[in-house]
Amino acid sequence: MKSWDVIIAGAGIIGVSLALELRQRGATVLVLDRAEPGSEASSAAAGMLAAADPETPEALRPLAVESARMFAAFVQRVESAAGIQVDFRRVGTIALMPGPAAPSEYRGLSAVELQLLEPSIHRSEHSAYFVREDSVDPHLLTRAALVAAQTLGVEIHGHTTVKEIHALSDAVEVTTETETFSAASAVDCRGAWAGAPVRPRKGQMLYVLPEATLLQHVLRAPEVYVVPRSSGKILIGATVEDVGFDKSVDPSAILQLMNAAAKYLPGLSSAPITQSWAGLRPGTPDDLPIIGQTDIPRVFVATGHFRNGILLAPVTAKIMAELVQGQPSPQDIRAFSPGRFRNTPK
Repeated sequence: MKSWDVIIAGAGIIGVSLALELRQRGATVLVLDRAEPGSEASSAAAGMLAAADPETPEALRPLAVESARMFAAFVQRVESAAGIQVDFRRVGTIALMPGPAAPSEYRGLSAVELQLLEPSIHRSEHSAYFVREDSVDPHLLTRAALVAAQTLGVEIHGHTTVKEIHALSDAVEVTTETETFSAASAVDCRGAWAGAPVRPRKGQMLYVLPEATLLQHVLRAPEVYVVPRSSGKILIGATVEDVGFDKSVDPSAILQLMNAAAKYLPGLSSAPITQSWAGLRPGTPDDLPIIGQTDIPRVFVATGHFRNGILLAPVTAKIMAELVQGQPSPQDIRAFSPGRFRNTPK
């Protein structure tokens, strides 16, 4: 039986970024995905690299900040290997918030400053802030990461559902519906399909295409976020719903998002909707990822990234590659230990 150094279950951005990191370190890697590689939450995300977002849990902040710092180099490696541009934008974010309290990274904007930065924004009653954050097109990034991984020699099998991962005396066996694969180690990166305590948390969003350029910065407001792309499209998102694995799009939810965005960018009210979709984020009971060694020897897990999968891909890949290769994590990951849910009901 052919064997690999590492088998990764899940070909989303977390799994593929890890595959790239391991391959660049010389490991042989096989990635297995239940569907079309890259077609789930990773491609459906918004792509805001919002390390300073007030909604980010405190325990996650150091990891988010470090991954944001790593992102430019990560993009450069992926683009270089794949020959695909991923629309990595370093313009920054305008945050509209209901009160005067804001993270230290946020710089308050006067009405005049806001008008100069983004003439189309109507801030309503909210205070306005600028924060240095980047954004990326997750669909392009995921596609480029897949191409880069395959170009460098990673094997990726889609439509191959992993049923079981178990340890032998000196290896790991990964069983699918039709085959069994062997490796020295395995990593579960199956996102919303990783099993309890991870659960799917649905997010609906849409693209519009205004006739004229309305926005250069990402706009974040209490009810909605708006993310411009270099193509001229503008993404509007997103709901957070606990409805299991339902990925249907609700027209009323899309209309509600559209109206919320138009409240701050009135010019969007006449922009045609070009696409709407839903993705399933991998959520956990405490909104923190699950990263580390499992109870099974040589089997690791990296999942549960919820709304930060794109942002956390570079740092997660580095952490997991070190763990898989028998080295300590370069970051403190005790808060993300798989063992913290050991007594959680299934």
